[in-house]
Amino acid sequence: MNSGNFSSNVSLASLRRYKRESEKIACLTAYDFAFACILDRADVDVVLVGDSLGMVAQGGKTTVKVSMDDMIYHCTCVSRGVERALIMADMPFMTYATVDDGLRNAGRLVREGGAQVVKLESGERQVRIVRELSSCGIASCAHLGLRPQWIHKMGDYAMQAKNSGDAGRLMEDAVALADAGADMLLLECVPSELAHRITETVSIPVIGIGAGPKCDGQVLVTQDILGMTGYLPRFAKNFLIGCDSVEAAVAAYVRAVKSGEFP
Repeated sequence: MNSGNFSSNVSLASLRRYKRESEKIACLTAYDFAFACILDRADVDVVLVGDSLGMVAQGGKTTVKVSMDDMIYHCTCVSRGVERALIMADMPFMTYATVDDGLRNAGRLVREGGAQVVKLESGERQVRIVRELSSCGIASCAHLGLRPQWIHKMGDYAMQAKNSGDAGRLMEDAVALADAGADMLLLECVPSELAHRITETVSIPVIGIGAGPKCDGQVLVTQDILGMTGYLPRFAKNFLIGCDSVEAAVAAYVRAVKSGEFP
């Protein structure tokens, strides 16, 4: 895991430099060794071990049933295949309901799974957890907007923060989480204009999914860009079309993100 020349590996410092220099960040999901190797060879910057594995790898209808042991297992598999990219892993549903739970489980993802950044679906309530993670030396990404772990509360996978009140609250949460020590933000399914304002306001890298082209980077589920899931989200694209291999499709995605062609 991340062996070789450490200075050439993607780090949080690299991502902050990309933001300053307006170089886009390319992120994709991986849940196993083989895909991790492919993404790493294609120069993906951030490999996300997402709890989307509950749907993509395990065949569930939501991410809610994914356990900490599931995440550690898949993160370990991914970490064995990554040499260059930064590894980010999701904190599963209800594993950070309290600060103590969040610290303990984030520590397991880093220590046992090999994650370098932990991602948690966030809001005002998670500011304290993010602050404590930062004080303990654990890097975090705060996930705002559509939060799949909240599906039973939210009701559907819809665009978020469409009115001015919700947009204002999301902006406040983004700033508060960045101030608390979050190292990255991920914005899912929020209006492009709002995502742009947040990206310009905070100093940390902002990754978007269904949040328009003005974020510092983009993330998608790898199986979606390969047409493997049977459903293509409106904000995704099948990059395998016109390519002769999975690796070529992943490389095409990276080029499209870096050039600004996608989204």
